[in-house]
Amino acid sequence: MPKGYWIVRVSVHNEARYPQYLQAAKAAFDKFGARFLVRGGSFEAMEGEARARNVVVEFKDYATAAACYRSPEYQAAKEIRNANADADFLIVEGAAA
Repeated sequence: MPKGYWIVRVSVHNEARYPQYLQAAKAAFDKFGARFLVRGGSFEAMEGEARARNVVVEFKDYATAAACYRSPEYQAAKEIRNANADADFLIVEGAAA
């Protein structure tokens, strides 16, 4: 079964409060077995528009990735994120093995 991924691009506008989002989201990440493959770091935008942070999170499958996003734990964290950052957020299914 293909894995599921979150692909998120983030522009933080309140650096002082953004860690509150990360702390709040940890419960959802732990509950759904999130594995961070990319979490910030250097990048080069080859085409299109970029945001300051890029994140790729792996889950055991697409359904788990979607369930994590829709969970009460993540939705509470999302409110904090939305107050302190702008984001583009996709959930995608990985390639079949």
